[in-house]
Amino acid sequence: MIAASFGAAQAVMLVAVVVLVACSGLLAIAETSLVSITKARARSLVEDGRRSARSLERLVDNPQNFLGPVLLLVMICQLVAASLVSLVANRLFGTAGVAAGVIFEIFVIFLVAESIPKNWAVQRVDRAALLSAPIVSVLIKFLPIRAVSSLMQGITDFVVPLDDSGTNSDVTESELLAMAGVAVEADVIEEEERALLTSIFEFGDTIVREVMVPRPDVVAVESSMTCRAVLELAISSGLSRIPVFATSVDDITGVVLSRDLVKASWSHLDDQPVSTRAREPRYVPETKRVAPLLKEMQQEQFHLAVVVDEYGVTAGIVTLEDLIEELVGEIADESDRDSPRLERLSDIELLIPGQMSIDEVNEVLDVDLPEGDWDTIGGLAFHFRGQVPREGDRITVGPYDLVVERVQARRIRTVRLIRREHAGVAPEESRP
Repeated sequence: MIAASFGAAQAVMLVAVVVLVACSGLLAIAETSLVSITKARARSLVEDGRRSARSLERLVDNPQNFLGPVLLLVMICQLVAASLVSLVANRLFGTAGVAAGVIFEIFVIFLVAESIPKNWAVQRVDRAALLSAPIVSVLIKFLPIRAVSSLMQGITDFVVPLDDSGTNSDVTESELLAMAGVAVEADVIEEEERALLTSIFEFGDTIVREVMVPRPDVVAVESSMTCRAVLELAISSGLSRIPVFATSVDDITGVVLSRDLVKASWSHLDDQPVSTRAREPRYVPETKRVAPLLKEMQQEQFHLAVVVDEYGVTAGIVTLEDLIEELVGEIADESDRDSPRLERLSDIELLIPGQMSIDEVNEVLDVDLPEGDWDTIGGLAFHFRGQVPREGDRITVGPYDLVVERVQARRIRTVRLIRREHAGVAPEESRP
């Protein structure tokens, strides 16, 4: 039963309710989209020349400036709208109307002012953020809104002090890699691009010892050798740079370039000692990170460095090609020698090169071999064997068995990895 007639005052109130609910919905879009969009995405929109992108970037750079005012306005719109609906319902239908009005408010405000706008904003973050940015930029400049929201924020900070130690707004490496994975699934980038991104991050953590040519594989020549002999060695080995030593590889005194040897040959000076053509060598510690080394090679224009350990002993050499291969993968040319490659023998057995790094084995094969003072799968076998392994030795490492397949001059060339439950030996057994 109608308690009173519907008049102009009630009509004005209902119009105000519609406007307030619409404003609340628009502010809900702004809140969701501006909080969801990242600084990187906002900057990308600016670079694309999108309209309102500048305003959006300024807002995203300082979210605390807009979040308080927006939440305050949302609360005001919804509370005033609910109060007006209650007044109109009470005027028209009495006490029963108030109850019906409350139920109506809950559903309408939830759907029209919260659920629908926020779902739309989540599905169209860029569009919603660009639409909201200029509106919010104007609203937060309105002095009364800024004053009230600042007061409320001050009270909040007093009751719950901000703990900077537990917050971190920076994007972490793991988050970027996860975003790259999502981008691959969404066909935004290719799998190869994600692999390159992963390599770039790993590149920053890699040290020279992990990418160098180890000492036993270094091709070096004695300083007394003639240019002609060294040139023949360079041609046969396919090397463009060869270290030169005085008495042993631990005493590398220079690096000779094959083009300098060719010049000596053309000048009929190829009977001279190679030391006369050698250039000053560069030395780097084996613990140096490869990223700064690559930059040094670019700036100082050298392609080969001698790697030394903590005792000053030659541990190997590292070339510009070694560093680039760490980023883009193996680069093979006609002169490269055939080397052992990773080979899957069955679902439970794999043949692994002894020089393959533990990190690469764990990542590529999805296994969990232990890490320690060793860098390679061969080093792991040495550690757990406790002595120089022989061909055929079986070494138990956790749930896996490592079978030494090939040994050359005390170096492990290939290892067969077998999942231990299929290895045919008891779990506690480890035998030569």
